[in-house]
Amino acid sequence: MNSLIKLENVGLTYKVSNSIFKKNKYFSPLKSINLEVYSGETLGIVGVNGTGKSSLLKILAGIIQPTSGKIINNGATVSLLSIGTGFDQNLSGADNVILSGVMQGESSREMSKITAKINQYAELGEFLYQPLRTYSTGMRARLGFSIANEIKPDILLIDETLGVGDHEFRKKAEKTISDRINSNQTVVLVSHSRHHIEQLCQRAIILENGINTSSMTPKELFQRFNI
Repeated sequence: MNSLIKLENVGLTYKVSNSIFKKNKYFSPLKSINLEVYSGETLGIVGVNGTGKSSLLKILAGIIQPTSGKIINNGATVSLLSIGTGFDQNLSGADNVILSGVMQGESSREMSKITAKINQYAELGEFLYQPLRTYSTGMRARLGFSIANEIKPDILLIDETLGVGDHEFRKKAEKTISDRINSNQTVVLVSHSRHHIEQLCQRAIILENGINTSSMTPKELFQRFNI
């Protein structure tokens, strides 16, 4: 299989200030991540809250840089679909469509051309022209998913978004991802839903104590770790 991104011993450490005692503490959600993302696959990432799943996606997307280790990107374009990531709360949904596209290498002209199509999928209607701060969490998720659905990067990173929104939109989003998988779209999916991981992913890893397991099928992973 063709490797799109490879992580070698990647770690991430944050400095956490203690305002009471004026001492700095350090938190390392990721300590030594070794991982490859292959063309055409859907990779699931699981783990309890605070294990660095979202941080790992941001590293894969290039939003944050690791404090240790090495990342090898073999020319792949990457888009992170996460609620509110890259959005400006004071701009309208329509303006955020253009902003999100430009941030991912698309031209504002091309994004303007597909804004109506994105809104049709997101089902926001006239709310598309209202400030994002007036949106519910589900509406922001629908907009973000709809933008990513049109941009079509080499690697689509999804952070829990399939679990947000009304029932009908979740069904539509799941079908869209299934269609992407069948068309060889590369997807990395973070989810607490065993159903989503088992139904959508060919292989999966679990993050524990800043380290990832060797990849295995979702069924093997859930049986081994009893989750």
